[in-house]
Amino acid sequence: MAVYTAIDDPEAYFQVQLYTGDGSSHAITLGGDTDMQPDLVWSKSRSNGSSHTLADAVRGVTKDLYSESTAAEYTNAQGLKSFDSDGFTLGTDNGWNGSSRTFVAWCWKADGSGSANTAGSRDTTATSANTTSGFSICTLTTEDADQADTYGHGLGVVPTFIIAKTRSTTNGWFVYHVDVGNDKFLRMETDGAEADNEMWNDTTPTSTLFSLNAANIGNAVTAVVYCFTPKQGFSKFGSYTGNGNADGTFVYTGFKPAFVLTKRTDDESDWYLSDNKRNGYNGSNEVLYANEADTEKTVDRIDILSNGFKLRSTGSGVNASGGTFVYMAFAEAPFVNSEGVPCNAR
Repeated sequence: MAVYTAIDDPEAYFQVQLYTGDGSSHAITLGGDTDMQPDLVWSKSRSNGSSHTLADAVRGVTKDLYSESTAAEYTNAQGLKSFDSDGFTLGTDNGWNGSSRTFVAWCWKADGSGSANTAGSRDTTATSANTTSGFSICTLTTEDADQADTYGHGLGVVPTFIIAKTRSTTNGWFVYHVDVGNDKFLRMETDGAEADNEMWNDTTPTSTLFSLNAANIGNAVTAVVYCFTPKQGFSKFGSYTGNGNADGTFVYTGFKPAFVLTKRTDDESDWYLSDNKRNGYNGSNEVLYANEADTEKTVDRIDILSNGFKLRSTGSGVNASGGTFVYMAFAEAPFVNSEGVPCNAR
């Protein structure tokens, strides 16, 4: 029998959640049919110009990072206060829970708070790896004496998308994408094109290790690293070429996406975030920018299809003719499940 997907129920590992803040501490219950305790929550106000805020179970609750900022980790006692069996609990902070503000939260499951990984030249403080869904969270401290350290990611297969951010010092969000290569990087807090340096020590990740150059990310600093590897029918990390037409490029993923992040690599552009919940129908899939604190936008939308996504804009940031773009995508449903049953189009 043909294998169409590694995961029949994507909601067990990734969910998009909409909520409205009320300014008082309360629990957010994820709305999927499957209960999931998230280990990474990335939240953004849709209605207000406030920061994208990321919290994870390895760094611990009340520890915020902001995707559009180089700022160090911020201890926010009224931010995300707990990761719950079916969601998460918020305090009174406006950035997470401002009264009457509308929010979206993108939520991933790893494997709890994790434990030290000793596979590399330096141990991670903790690695929380979900080998089923292909996602891990690693915390570590770089060493100034050896700039080409390796660390264990725990996935058992090669990661193709990596995000690294310092916690103890001000520095950027450094992004590795397999289609950009091991000698270049992107920075998520800016709209810049790919840049060339030795952030990854010109070394492709292996099934056990990734490499960081301490001279670039920072000497003797604490950092968090999010690692992803594709899983058939659940996640994909690839690239496409724009055609500059409103009848834009179609990108095959093998599943109906719940979440799509795109970035142009050969020129300046924002990091475009789309999902299946904020409006929920094609022609009106609103956009947020990971590198901006702006409210959601009505430009450069994509269509979400049963087996991928399609660009519906001539905008140079998402579909410039001949432009090169990378993406990460996670599933709402596999195109065909393990029983051979196809999903429905929107």
